[in-house]
Amino acid sequence: MMKAYDDAERRRWQDPEAVLDAVGVPPGGTVADVGAGDGYFTLPIARRVGPRGVVYAVDPSVERLTRLHERAEEEGLENIRIRAVPAEEIAVCEGCADLVFYGNCLHDFADPAVALRNAMTALRPGGRLASIDWKKEETLSGRDPIGPPVEIRFGEEEAAGLIRGAGFSVGAIAPFGPYHYLILATRP
Repeated sequence: MMKAYDDAERRRWQDPEAVLDAVGVPPGGTVADVGAGDGYFTLPIARRVGPRGVVYAVDPSVERLTRLHERAEEEGLENIRIRAVPAEEIAVCEGCADLVFYGNCLHDFADPAVALRNAMTALRPGGRLASIDWKKEETLSGRDPIGPPVEIRFGEEEAAGLIRGAGFSVGAIAPFGPYHYLILATRP
């Protein structure tokens, strides 16, 4: 599990707005933020989809989701639906999502193949999957290591292979910032 970072510290090496610009969040759309944690990506997604959109925030940590709920209330965001459950145990809907977003979490799933099948179930035909995750190399901020242990990370091609194996069409794999890569895929 990755060390918890406060938002200001994390923004130095991963800007959520830049990530979401690259992903393309549909205004008025339905997005599943799987591995949502305390809302680092969920809150900006909720702002982007707007009041006509819906964001499903999925995470097994009740503590982190409670913080997300508090932050959403502070901002007056009412379009977030919280699900305290592992990604392997839920498809938030059947064919309703425009986008499933994984923010630094594919490597954390107990069974990534099952989590990806649930993403496929949740997406409408033509819906998209976006996964940003840690490069499979040592990552340092100054002299301090950041991110999960290298041995649990997936390389870009390994992650893309898992995504293809779930039936997705991978459209792009690209480095993103100093420590991450971004994979964009589509449900046929």
